[in-house]
Amino acid sequence: MNIRWIVGLGLILGTLLTMSVNAEETGDLAAAAQNPIADLISLPFQNNMNFDYGPDGDVQNVLNVQPVWPFDLGDNWNLITRTILPVVSQPHLDESGSTFGLGDTTMTAWLSPADGGRFVWGVGPVLLIPTATDDRLGADQWGGGASIVALVMSGPWVAGGLANNIWGEGGSDGEPVVNQFLLQPFVNYNLKDGWYIVSGPVITANWEAESADRWTVPVGGGVGKVFRIGKQPVNLNTQVFYNLEKPEWVGDWTWRLQFQLLFPK
Repeated sequence: MNIRWIVGLGLILGTLLTMSVNAEETGDLAAAAQNPIADLISLPFQNNMNFDYGPDGDVQNVLNVQPVWPFDLGDNWNLITRTILPVVSQPHLDESGSTFGLGDTTMTAWLSPADGGRFVWGVGPVLLIPTATDDRLGADQWGGGASIVALVMSGPWVAGGLANNIWGEGGSDGEPVVNQFLLQPFVNYNLKDGWYIVSGPVITANWEAESADRWTVPVGGGVGKVFRIGKQPVNLNTQVFYNLEKPEWVGDWTWRLQFQLLFPK
């Protein structure tokens, strides 16, 4: 990337990060943005750059567009829906070359108490939809499973975890059956003026893979800030992760940058 673009982007981000909302609203929005099952409409754009990926040590880029839409089910319950649509730039892994396109879509719906207090939980189904535009970007099969999320909010802390397991029906061209586990522990410590420290690694296991290539276990974290662009509240954070355990073709490092539009009621 041209150095002038890097400097310009840095200046823009620096200017944005000096903006803030009032202290009370900042705290409320930060806690809601850090809660996967908050009663809050949001539109996160989460970009993950996976370095040293594939046989030639290239970069894989995955942009997850993941709108969150809650529904009120009477006075006592909410249904929180989250859809993840990955846009993938995939370097070549074999003689078939590199590719770019949409991956498989994942939809989750958590049933959660409307007033959970400091301890919040949700449970519900997760659905895998074969929307990949290239066989190399998806599993070529429908799948489903169960998901659970739970967290505690105490003072400046928001901490918890999200887990699911998806089982597939098998691909039409003999693709391996999907049997994929995901665990995302997360911890946030909120500071002044909308700033916070965050760690949210995504741990995965492919139960159909050989034991040496089964787990991806990253560790790391970063910083974030809630602020406004004009009247629009947004949440911006960046994290860096190192893979303690990984398949052979996955690199050691991942850089995540997330920009999230918030639409409080």
